Amino acid sequence: MPLPPGVEDRVRRIALENAVAHAGVAEVAPVVSRILASEPTLRRRAEEVRSFASQVVAELAGRPVPELEEELVRRGGPEAGAPRPARDEGGTFPELPGAVPGKVRLRMAPFPSGGLHIGSARMLFVNQYYHERYGGELLLVFDDTIGSEEKRVEPEFFDLILGDLELAGVRPDRVLYKSDRIPSHYPWARRVIEKGGAYVCRCPPELLRENRRLGRACPERAQTVAETLTEWEKMLGNGYGPGEAVLRLRTDLADPDPAFRDRVLFRISDQVHPRVGQRIRVWPLLEFSWVVDDVELGVTHVVRGKDLVMEDRVERYVWDLLGVTGPPFLHWGILRVREAKVSKSKSYAEVKSGEYDGWADPRTWSLRSLDRRGISMDALRAFTLSFGLSLADIEVPAETLYAENRQRIDATTVRRSFVADPVRVGVDGYPFELASVELANHPDRPELGRRTVRAGPDFYLAAKDLAAHPGEEVRLKDLVNVRLPAEVPGAGGSIRATFTSRPNQRLPRLQWVSAADALPVEVLSPEGGRSGGIGEAALAAAQPRDILQFERVGFVRVDGDWAPGSTPLRVVYGHP
Repeated sequence: MPLPPGVEDRVRRIALENAVAHAGVAEVAPVVSRILASEPTLRRRAEEVRSFASQVVAELAGRPVPELEEELVRRGGPEAGAPRPARDEGGTFPELPGAVPGKVRLRMAPFPSGGLHIGSARMLFVNQYYHERYGGELLLVFDDTIGSEEKRVEPEFFDLILGDLELAGVRPDRVLYKSDRIPSHYPWARRVIEKGGAYVCRCPPELLRENRRLGRACPERAQTVAETLTEWEKMLGNGYGPGEAVLRLRTDLADPDPAFRDRVLFRISDQVHPRVGQRIRVWPLLEFSWVVDDVELGVTHVVRGKDLVMEDRVERYVWDLLGVTGPPFLHWGILRVREAKVSKSKSYAEVKSGEYDGWADPRTWSLRSLDRRGISMDALRAFTLSFGLSLADIEVPAETLYAENRQRIDATTVRRSFVADPVRVGVDGYPFELASVELANHPDRPELGRRTVRAGPDFYLAAKDLAAHPGEEVRLKDLVNVRLPAEVPGAGGSIRATFTSRPNQRLPRLQWVSAADALPVEVLSPEGGRSGGIGEAALAAAQPRDILQFERVGFVRVDGDWAPGSTPLRVVYGHP
């Protein structure tokens, strides 16, 4: 018996969507699951649906992706609410267990204590990847519960993080604030107490740590449910001050992990919160807040770092206690970039003190600092997702990220001459007819054009280049050959060299800048240092945020707040 009218057409359209999303290779299972999820009456005919879907997938196999895209457009394009095509990322990403395309709801949960940095990239791009793969909703939930004195919620960080997401091209479907939801957490706490799962503890921190280490109960642990409810209401009613009482989860005191023994669920704080002031004094710890919100917000899958497995355990423990079903957890391992010394608390202190040049200071390794250096968010995404959802801890050199970025910018980035720590070099016998020369803007891209550059007889050369070749014959790159004197000065000095010949020879090649119209340049390094140099006249046409390659130095970006035409030209070093 044929399938109902319209079903075959839907199968074909969904198979086309799947093929386009996966480089031309469709899979039967996702096609069938979408049909059966949207039309439950077909579940008794699942094998017939599967058989027809297999036939369609086989027909599509081998067809070019542009051809598949054209057919999809002719059939009306992707269905409303269908998952958007996911980009080919290279890493391995497992299926989300039980995921129904178009029904998946994921969450990102940054703590607003500073800008997002390279360590936040997995939170952003892995959740974005799954959102593109399955559709549904991606939530941004600010985890703005009260933190420690060293890790404070600051009002400017909400907008800072929203700007970081915009920069990264990650656009959540909804933005929520944990601080708005705290009152809805209190009834859940009461349910845990009524199940005998929590008690109010007044032990000082030192005694608590000792009891936890020894697996020893504190006196309050013997509270009855009625006593705990009374104490809980006293906490809510301002009967205790900060540090005087906490609501503690009653777990196994013999648990192999001492950190899981009787975890704190709520504590009292008089800190002023930037959104709710002091209206809330009893604050949940993050894991209990997610006990509530992962359920009430309808989160279907939690994808986060494996450093949060303790939070997973607390959530599952409470859900089991209350007979609640929460979402499954998937994790990634720690990804470290060897050169990136990331510490949000340290960056916060240095930015506040003025030692760092704001959150875009290269030493923060924030998303803004990477952008300031000319590292694209597409490159950061590709770098991050190339490691898949591996649980293994990975440490890689920054060059791995730089290589991704280089692939994206090399072919379109013009070359310019620059020398650091310049020494003025006059060339005796320099050919007068070479007062100017034409140089390519890119050695392999003639479409980027050429520029006319003034040359000799006076040049600036880098002090370190001269120090490496005293008394030698060298080639001024793309120009002439000269012999250097036996003694060369350091930066700021001057010397005389001698013209030897014009033909290109196998000699050491030195970068040069004509002294006639040289432009002062200031370079900000990834380590925060500033150094001076001299650039060619063509740099006067640079604009803020232009990306350039300083030949034999590396890629730089013109600082965004540099005023065009002013000197020195300020650039930020990106990478080799």
